[in-house]
Amino acid sequence: MAASEGEPNGTHTSESPPPTLDVEKLHSLPTEQQDLFLLTHVAELQRYTRALSTQQLPSNQPLIKREVIKIVGLSTPAASRVIRHSLGRIFADTYTRGSRQLLVETINDLLSFANAGKSEKELGSRFTAITCLGYVYKSAGDSAISLHGLVVSSLLKLVKTSQNHTGFRASIFRALGQCVDGLGSSLDEAIARDIWRQARTTATSDKSAFVQQCCCSCISSLFKQTTYFLNQSDFENLKSVIWKVLETNTVAARTSACKTLAGTLLRLYSDARPSEQAPAIRKPKKPIKKQNNVPDEDEDEQRPVTNSSKSLNQLLLTLPELLRVISVHYTKPATTNKARASLGICYKIVLEGLPEKVLHNRYDEIAEHFYYDVLSYASISHNRVRLLLSRKITNTLLNDLVGTRLLTENGQIHAARWLINDILKNYPKVLQARREPSKHTLAAALRSLSVLLHQLGPAATIFQDSCREAIFQVAQHPSYTVQVHAASCLRNFVTACPAQLGRAMQEALSHLKKELDQIDGKLFRRAPVYSLAVAATLRAARENPLHGSLNVFSQIFLYATELLKTSATSELRLCAVQVQVAWTLLGGLMTLGPNFVKVHLNQLLLLWRNALPAPLNSDNTSRRSQLELSFLTHVRETALAALSAFLDHNSNLVTSDGSRRISLMLQNSIVFADSLPPARQTEDLSNRLDSSLQLHDHAVNLRRRVLQCTIKMLGLKHIDRNEVVSLSDTVGMAIRLFTDPDRPIQRNVEAALASSASTFEGIWDLTDNWGYGVNSLVKRFEVSLPANGRIVTIGNCEFAVEPMETTINETASSPVVSALEHDSTSIYCNDSVSGQDESFLPETACITLAVQLFAVALPLQPPRIQESCVEQVASALAQPFQREPGRKFALQINAVTAILGALAVTNGETGYLAGKLAAATTSKSLAELVRRNVLEHDAVLRSISTQALGRLCNLSGSQFTSTEVKNLVDVIVANREPHVRAGCALALGTIHAQVGAMAASYHLKNTIGVLLSLCNDTHPTVHFWALKGLAEVAESAGLSFSAYASSTLGMLAQLYSSDHHNEESHTTGTSTIEMDFQTPVVIGECVDCVINVLGPDLQDVAKARNLILNLVQYFQNEEALGLQMQSYVCLGHISLYAPAHVQLANYVHQLQKALGSGHSSLEEAAVTGLENLIKRNATEVFLVAHTGLADSLWDMLDKNPQHTAIQNSIRAWMQQTCLTETTFWLDQCQSILSRTRKTTEHKTSDIETAKPKTALPDLADEDVAGLTSGAGINEADKPGQAVEGQEFMRWQTRDTAMSLLSEMLDIIRSSMLTDQIIPAEQALQSKIAEIVRVAFLASTAVVVELRIRGLHIFDQILKIFGRTPDPDFLEASLLEQYQAQISSALTPAFAVDSSAELAAEAITVCATFVATGIVTNVDRMGRIFKVLSSGLENFSQEKPESSIGDLKDLSWNAQSMLKMALLAGWAQLELASTEQTYLEEIVRPYVPSLAPLWVKSLQEFASLRFEPEISDSLGDFATNNLHERYAAFDREIRLVFYQRNWLGIVDAIALLVEKDSNAVFDALDNKETSDAEHKVNGDTSKSQDVSFRQEPVAFFFILFGLAYEALVTQARDNQAHTLAILSALKRILTPAVSGNAIYQDAIFDETTDTLDRLALTSTSDIQGVLVHIARNLSLDHIIAKSEGRDEKLSDDVDQLFELTRVVILVLAGLVPTLEDPPAQAARTLSEEHVNLVQTSFQALVDVADVFPTIIRADLYACILHCFCTMLATGVCQQELVPGLMPIFRLFLQKMVRSAVNSSEKAIKTRLVLGALRQILSTLTVAQRRESDYSLTCAKNCLLSITVLLTTASPVLSPSDALITRSLDDIMDTLQDVGLAKIAASCVRSLLGSSAKTPCDEAVCRILWLKVLFFVMDTTADDPESVKTGLMQALTTSIGTLPTMAGRTAAAVKISRKKAHPDCLK
Repeated sequence: MAASEGEPNGTHTSESPPPTLDVEKLHSLPTEQQDLFLLTHVAELQRYTRALSTQQLPSNQPLIKREVIKIVGLSTPAASRVIRHSLGRIFADTYTRGSRQLLVETINDLLSFANAGKSEKELGSRFTAITCLGYVYKSAGDSAISLHGLVVSSLLKLVKTSQNHTGFRASIFRALGQCVDGLGSSLDEAIARDIWRQARTTATSDKSAFVQQCCCSCISSLFKQTTYFLNQSDFENLKSVIWKVLETNTVAARTSACKTLAGTLLRLYSDARPSEQAPAIRKPKKPIKKQNNVPDEDEDEQRPVTNSSKSLNQLLLTLPELLRVISVHYTKPATTNKARASLGICYKIVLEGLPEKVLHNRYDEIAEHFYYDVLSYASISHNRVRLLLSRKITNTLLNDLVGTRLLTENGQIHAARWLINDILKNYPKVLQARREPSKHTLAAALRSLSVLLHQLGPAATIFQDSCREAIFQVAQHPSYTVQVHAASCLRNFVTACPAQLGRAMQEALSHLKKELDQIDGKLFRRAPVYSLAVAATLRAARENPLHGSLNVFSQIFLYATELLKTSATSELRLCAVQVQVAWTLLGGLMTLGPNFVKVHLNQLLLLWRNALPAPLNSDNTSRRSQLELSFLTHVRETALAALSAFLDHNSNLVTSDGSRRISLMLQNSIVFADSLPPARQTEDLSNRLDSSLQLHDHAVNLRRRVLQCTIKMLGLKHIDRNEVVSLSDTVGMAIRLFTDPDRPIQRNVEAALASSASTFEGIWDLTDNWGYGVNSLVKRFEVSLPANGRIVTIGNCEFAVEPMETTINETASSPVVSALEHDSTSIYCNDSVSGQDESFLPETACITLAVQLFAVALPLQPPRIQESCVEQVASALAQPFQREPGRKFALQINAVTAILGALAVTNGETGYLAGKLAAATTSKSLAELVRRNVLEHDAVLRSISTQALGRLCNLSGSQFTSTEVKNLVDVIVANREPHVRAGCALALGTIHAQVGAMAASYHLKNTIGVLLSLCNDTHPTVHFWALKGLAEVAESAGLSFSAYASSTLGMLAQLYSSDHHNEESHTTGTSTIEMDFQTPVVIGECVDCVINVLGPDLQDVAKARNLILNLVQYFQNEEALGLQMQSYVCLGHISLYAPAHVQLANYVHQLQKALGSGHSSLEEAAVTGLENLIKRNATEVFLVAHTGLADSLWDMLDKNPQHTAIQNSIRAWMQQTCLTETTFWLDQCQSILSRTRKTTEHKTSDIETAKPKTALPDLADEDVAGLTSGAGINEADKPGQAVEGQEFMRWQTRDTAMSLLSEMLDIIRSSMLTDQIIPAEQALQSKIAEIVRVAFLASTAVVVELRIRGLHIFDQILKIFGRTPDPDFLEASLLEQYQAQISSALTPAFAVDSSAELAAEAITVCATFVATGIVTNVDRMGRIFKVLSSGLENFSQEKPESSIGDLKDLSWNAQSMLKMALLAGWAQLELASTEQTYLEEIVRPYVPSLAPLWVKSLQEFASLRFEPEISDSLGDFATNNLHERYAAFDREIRLVFYQRNWLGIVDAIALLVEKDSNAVFDALDNKETSDAEHKVNGDTSKSQDVSFRQEPVAFFFILFGLAYEALVTQARDNQAHTLAILSALKRILTPAVSGNAIYQDAIFDETTDTLDRLALTSTSDIQGVLVHIARNLSLDHIIAKSEGRDEKLSDDVDQLFELTRVVILVLAGLVPTLEDPPAQAARTLSEEHVNLVQTSFQALVDVADVFPTIIRADLYACILHCFCTMLATGVCQQELVPGLMPIFRLFLQKMVRSAVNSSEKAIKTRLVLGALRQILSTLTVAQRRESDYSLTCAKNCLLSITVLLTTASPVLSPSDALITRSLDDIMDTLQDVGLAKIAASCVRSLLGSSAKTPCDEAVCRILWLKVLFFVMDTTADDPESVKTGLMQALTTSIGTLPTMAGRTAAAVKISRKKAHPDCLK
């Protein structure tokens, strides 16, 4: 138990005695509280026992045993199921870990209770004693062998006396099974046979499913633990028992029987081959007459017999014999579908139990068994429903289980090869020795191959050619089913192997043309499959655009339209084929998307209008033959199929006009379908268009297409749906279809018998694939809402059953079965081809679509029509249907599902327009209709109805809700029928859940009271659904439910402890129902809801928390998977709300245990729990976990590589710890990449290594010669190879590990510091050899995705360590020694089997390698640089070759991607040349070729990004250039490549602009560069006057537009990207490139607005670039170059103000005191902020001189204000202000020099004096020392005064009072501690000025005397001893004074020296 042991009710320690039951206190409690008291006590006792160590347990055992026996002997209250099993587990725990001295005594005590009287009073003790006996013997039976005879005989005697108590009877057999498990081989044979006999008899005769389950479990133990029954006779008896149990209706009993059979078969299994073991063949004793040409199931049955090498009594079965045991009963005609489903589960258990080597080595035998012994067996293949059911089960077992889960990657490759070579290629028959597979075998094999291809993905490339050939070979089969599966398989094939896309499409197209070109009067049925194949490849081309060919797409469209035009001249049946082929091709083209289709939209609409004309009048229709009508119907159906595909993938092309036209076509089709004659069947084949299809079938297909298109039209959000609804009576048509559906042609006599009212038992048990016309939206307790496919669970009662078992059981419990051939358009229309996308019969599909159409269209109708529609449905339901109960039930399901869908649409739960339901007119009718079905017997119908009622209440208001709640409560009170009360209880919960907590709060108390009362009802149907309703109320009420939480918890604990609420109930009926509807699991759900209601309050409510923890402890100990799973869910929530009360270590250990349980449902729950814990604190989780948790997660991921929760868990762990545990993660990723699993030798030893020879580097290559020495790779680790008998993990798992490594490198790189090495970086550096090894292994793997990962990691390594020196050899690079590995890893990227993506990544790595400087000599770079140079030469040609290296025949899109990758790589070299000087010499010769290519690529990018779509304005034949016609389609594909690389190219061009390169300016001006110009040096410098031009270069607006658009759209998403764009803009916005274009009003205004926004929202790095841009634009402004700018004021000055505003915004953002109004500067300034402020201030100073003189003074005042404000700001004192002093001095100098006349001088004087006054005020405040910054501020003020007086003296008046005040303040600070030295320094500066202005002379004169008096005054304070320095300054300054002043000063000094000689020393 994961709960804390420090709880108040669990404080017992190991030293204290065990908790003792106070019997008197127990009996003194009220009856209803006694069970709860006992439940709590037993939980404490169990917790105490488990807390004892192995050493402590023996001393406490007597006390524990005595306490348990005391509880066993209680007569009142009798121990319930929970307590019985808990006591048994206590005994088991003590005797497993402790002493067994008391074992015999314990058994005798228990036997005494078991053999006590037979009265009801002693029944409880007997029941508990039997349960405990079972646990005791199971745990320690081998120590009590002498008593087992007595125990077994006592138990067997009790069987006869337990006939009146089902739970007691079942527990006896469970105890017997536990005894057998504990005794094992020690069990006496006679006793074992007594058990066998009794269990066999009871299993076949008892009516209780629970007893049957326990009997089967007991029998399973007998066969598993002993060898007495492993013989032919007992095995035959066992089969008889199993076949009998399979007839029961309870799933759990049937599953238990199958598990028993499966366990026995596995026990009998022998791994010998049939050739090694030849069993005799037994003929049936009595011949049985054959009926209906179906061979008897026992004919030629191979009976397994004894192996001669074993004992004569030992039965052994080979694998085929073992499987045939199951198939013999499976294929019997009398076997029910539910039994077949259970046998499917038996298959599953057997296959899971077989050794892995058997599955790998003998996959062929397993597959052949399903193909030949099951699917091709006559009784299966001759019955359509059985065949479809068997195909479903086979697909689940062979594909989902074996192919996906159990087979490893090598096993999957082996299986796929076997399917290709030994099944598919055997058709048509070539060798006489090989049998030709049947159509059923081929269809199943294609499906298996399709699944394997989906799982293998790119790993399937090693057999891609043979696979393609096999698929096309099988496509010739005449069976439509085989053809459809072949097309489906082809789609998965080209998706897995995209390199085969073009070849497969061309091959399918050529086969199609060949078929249709043969005109010899025959009808070629192979043409449709080839058209489907083309359509499937077109769908795959949409997903793999790099491998598609626009030329081929255009050819297909032209061919399809030509077929439609020429089909009119063909014979009718051939015309039908041509039309079908043409529309199928067009349907496939629709999947390419709107950018392709819109080019042909007008032509397509015309084709559809011609194919869907207005219908003929009735006279013309009646005169036409069925053949003609079939043809007309077929044409319309195929055209509508293409239209449906168009609406699926091109809905945004439908305009209002298009909507009207399409709606009219649909209306025409509806009228035509209605006009068809009622007689639609004929036996005359000459009147059939197709021999297998009647006119009825064509009509149904047409209706299906019409309904599909209508629903999709209503789903369009951008058009008016009323147009679609108003054109026809869509709702009325839908109602007619699902209330009176078109029935399929009656298949056989069985269907007629099933329709008999006397034999009808329920629609879910029907096996006619029709189910009286029930829709397919309902799958047991799940309903799919319209269109969006969202599943609504309506009261699921199947808990924690294995998902695969649930799938198999659901298949058998559904009256309709889907299949791929029912609608072939799903192959190319659906997103994936899987079992979930299969379609149902056209008749069933029509009903389903009609239900959806009703749901979607009803809310859009006017109120009157809504009311009429509801009345129509009610009228249909009111029909009597006395003789057709099945039809009535199907109608009820359809009606309620349609109403639920309509209410869900109105409620906004779907993607459709919600519309509005007229509550006033329809609510009452709908409520009556739904309420009636709430009270039905069928649980599914009740559940759907309650969901509809809840939504109706939500839509109809509070008054309606109150009425409904009252009605439901009244019904519950008045009606005692269980199903009625169950429906009402669930309805109450659903209403509360749908209406919401606030709206339903008025009814909450009443609802909870009623539900709690019903939960106590003893009938399982009532209390199960009442608990369901209670869970919905608790979940939806939230905090409103908290007042009822305690009472609800107490009731839940009582119910959990009650024997009326579980399968061990007294009566058979209750027990059987509890087997299907597990009440304890719903109780667990309710407990979890209460936990969520209490939330964090759990920490405070101790009583409720302790009860919850006790219940969760019990849940964990249960055998039921549902309760175990609920325990993990509850613990997850408790750990979230009250983590202190959950022991993390115990909780994690429990999750680890569940992780290895083998039950997928528990594993999922454990993964979810671990994911939540790891996201919170991964380090703590793995610290407390047992060793191996990480390996368990990786192993689970290897079994299911698409498991996102596991991926997220590992990724979260890595992200949290990669910086601190870098070495661990490197080792982890390396181990996953090279980890091998131990397997046995396969049939083909070259599975993993059989990759194309060109994929790996040649081992003789000199670059690889040093690989093993450089990276430490041994023979076993060579790329793509594993040690014999081992294999790597799946490539998807390895890819995940590589992605983690890549992400970790990114994290570390982003965390690296420039001034120091972080530990993670140090760890990477120390492990660089291992990282290179991992990257090399990945980059030379079989799978292309892994190769890309490996190369990307090489790229990351180069960027991180490319410039890092080797610590051992500092003169060399760290990565220089790995050049050979990198070069060898790049080689496979250009091999034949490579891909364009891989080649592009390799080009990037090459560029990064060259740019990093690992090798600076081009000759030493080898093939790495050759890739870049040869690629550039190729793309520089007028017609470049469509290849790179050995990779040939690249598509247009692939060439574009490689071109951009190459140009981006060269751009990277150009950018790196600023830091790596050697690159300048490397890149310079290629600049003339690069510059035009760079500019052209940007022009292409701009064209794709911005230019209006040519295809919008051009007609179909306006241009012969495909890329112009399909410009939008090209944009969709190619834009990604350009967006990825354009910025680097812009930066490179901008850098060349800075270098004044001739080549780049010629390219930008769209000039051709002559070869002679660059013949010698490759490039020259542009003349200097290029920097001054009026007009921009030709391509300026392209560069600027791209950068600006990216800046506007992407600035918020990626700050680094924004910085790069602005850096490029800074280089572009120069006169040499932009001219004066940037200053155009529209462009300038937009640019500055964007700069302003970025200045306010961006980081400091970006703001720094913004300041530079604003400064440069200001200095280069037109005003700066204009003549006479100082005399006049133009409108252009506004632009300067806008640019200055950008700088001011940056300043104000960093220094809040500059804002208006000023804000407090609370934060400190970092170093980068200080630098940015200085840069901004310098920019202001520089920009000021550009302004005209008339307003320049204002800007000067602004600058002075900024400086003085920052001087007064505390946070600016330490670093910022000292750095601003030089800039301030330069500014003052500029300002003084600009004063050329008296007026200007006066202005400057006022500005300087104002600044001086502000500085003096700041100094005064600072001298008060009121803050930490005051002293520094005072120092800065003194310095500023000094700078101002020395620099601005030319504009200052000598007699100004401020100057005297300034000097006085300076002199005052000479006596101030902390300021004296600074003041003395300022005095020296003032006195030492050489160039004397009048102001300077006045300052010196005044200051000289003041200083002299200060120095001579002996009474003046000198705290920092500055007088000596001042005297020296006085002496020095004499020479700088004017002549008279100097003489006077010297005389004064001499006289002072004589008077005071001591003070001048």
